[in-house]
Amino acid sequence: MRGMLFIFLFVALAALSWGVYGPVLQNGSAGLGSNLRPFVCVGVAYFLIAVLVPGVLLAVKGENGAWTAGGSIWSLIAGAAGAIGALGVIMALRSHGDPVYVMPLVFGGAPVVNTFITMYLNRSYREVGPFFLAGLILVIAGAAVVLLFRPSAHAAAHGEFTAKDLAIVGFWVATTALSWGAYGPTLHKGQMKMAGSRLRPLICVGLAYFLIAVIIPMIKMSATLEDGEWTAKGIAWSLGGGAAGAFGAIGVIMAFNFGGKPIYVMPLVFGVAPVINTFVSVLTNPKLSFADASPFFYAGLIIVAIGAVVVLVFAPKPKHAAHAPAHSPEPVKV
Repeated sequence: MRGMLFIFLFVALAALSWGVYGPVLQNGSAGLGSNLRPFVCVGVAYFLIAVLVPGVLLAVKGENGAWTAGGSIWSLIAGAAGAIGALGVIMALRSHGDPVYVMPLVFGGAPVVNTFITMYLNRSYREVGPFFLAGLILVIAGAAVVLLFRPSAHAAAHGEFTAKDLAIVGFWVATTALSWGAYGPTLHKGQMKMAGSRLRPLICVGLAYFLIAVIIPMIKMSATLEDGEWTAKGIAWSLGGGAAGAFGAIGVIMAFNFGGKPIYVMPLVFGVAPVINTFVSVLTNPKLSFADASPFFYAGLIIVAIGAVVVLVFAPKPKHAAHAPAHSPEPVKV
């Protein structure tokens, strides 16, 4: 009973953190008036939370597992995928997108990509069932409804939202969904190649974030004239967005550590996070109210969430999974 309590507490942490990620990052992006500056802040937050803190814990308490070349490479790839996804969110928001529909589309698409990559790695395509296919159809249909009936909060500030704007936002949403969908399977491979270590792969993720989201953008900004300026408010909001992303990942990992299973942990997270995102987006945006969105928009959000949950629950399982040793570490799908 106590274990289940901790599981759902960490599930709540993950859902809340990822639910506020988009609105918080939007405020940071608006405060800095730049594409790269909020990205740098996200990378700094990940470095602090995913490198320094785990590094201290690893040095003080130690952990099972070991550093390996293969595990480090796969974990760095996972971190790179996470960082590219974070850039995709920022670019979608900077392209006149709004987190009220950008993040639900990401949360709906990422689990689908995650499932297909896992199916490829496990060679489990033949186990695809009708409920899984129905979940895919729901995600696609719900995403179409969300885009068609999205609230138009930015129309007054940025002019008419054109087909070109929609294409750009859609491209960056797809980039994030693909990147974050690949994050879980690659991080799982990194963890397995480090003999089930939890902290070592997380450190590699933080290092990849630091390279891609801090070092490279800083070099680019020093060589070119980047729009915007550093402001205390923009930095604080952007650091908060990065921290929300990192704490969400930690919440999922900790839920698994206390015995949570992906079959219900991930559906809960991906089902609740879009709801929190929608409420926070509306409450924090003075130009948007719940009345601005049509019932079809909310129906689309619900359809996307249900579709993502169905995809996760009815994802094909490899035939050898039932015969895996009892001590095998729980896969990390974040």
